[in-house]
Amino acid sequence: MSLEAVIFDMDGVLVDSEIYWLKARQAFAAARGKQWTDADQRHAMGRNTIEWAHIMQQRLGLNDTLDAIMAEMKQRVIEQYNEHLPLRAGALDAVYEAAALYPVALASGSPTAIIQHVMALTGLDRVFRAVLYGDDFANGKPAPDIYYAACDALGADPARCAGVEDSANGIRAVVNAGMLCVGAPSPAFPLSPEVAALCSAQVASMTELTPAFWFELEVNHADRL
Repeated sequence: MSLEAVIFDMDGVLVDSEIYWLKARQAFAAARGKQWTDADQRHAMGRNTIEWAHIMQQRLGLNDTLDAIMAEMKQRVIEQYNEHLPLRAGALDAVYEAAALYPVALASGSPTAIIQHVMALTGLDRVFRAVLYGDDFANGKPAPDIYYAACDALGADPARCAGVEDSANGIRAVVNAGMLCVGAPSPAFPLSPEVAALCSAQVASMTELTPAFWFELEVNHADRL
């Protein structure tokens, strides 16, 4: 039996935007006389909106409300997207080629407004059979909730699905859902050996996600598919 579905993350996978989020958080912190570190960024990556806003509030020792943090951050990131949408090389082709083989969905922890903005700019909302928004889930990645929901929306068994993720939190969410995980880290944020070991396969570029890649993944994991 082959894979039943493939589910993609967005930030860091389809759009090389983690550097945008890093710059936005650094600018946000600097405007308040504070510093946002690489360790802070990695802790926030992959989480849903309310969770990363809470992390920012805690780590920066802010008096700003969560709503204020979220609103300012969304605006800072959307401004960067409007100036230049940083699609990862091969990302659109990877989705189209996967969609020709399997049902595909998006499961992103990014703010709903930003996901919708990227879907409209790329036209991928016409390719994905389902788009799952992290804002709709109380438990963000690394909890598996959004991936369970994505599989359910596609009528697929999680054990026979693959998730494409770039961050530690996202990879753990896929693994926690019992799915095969394809690690596709953003070049600026390579995976630690511990996290890389959780992946069923890993790619350095989205251009590697060809039909041949998916065939090989199915062959290598035929025992569980």
